Amino acid sequence: MTTIEELLKTGRSIWGDEKLSLVDILIRLNVSIGDLARIARNSDKDRASFTREDLERELGNIIFSTIRWCDDLGLDPNVCIERAIECQKKFAQNNSHR
Repeated sequence: MTTIEELLKTGRSIWGDEKLSLVDILIRLNVSIGDLARIARNSDKDRASFTREDLERELGNIIFSTIRWCDDLGLDPNVCIERAIECQKKFAQNNSHR
């Protein structure tokens, strides 16, 4: 299993040490969200061109890039993930309708 630290190191080897701002990150994240939206929309013009691999790539881009973006903002990706897990557990326990 690959660790968060290894993924961060790989991301830095690809993109370098330049840190993005929150604005820069949001712009890039919205590109991936837009790509996912096109897959979800499943319009006639796009239907034949999207594959399972496209969906895997786009979700992978979000996961992989977010690790680096946490670091860009001076946050520990591991702590961010731990906080998300805690929050999601609490939400799921308190909300039967999701």
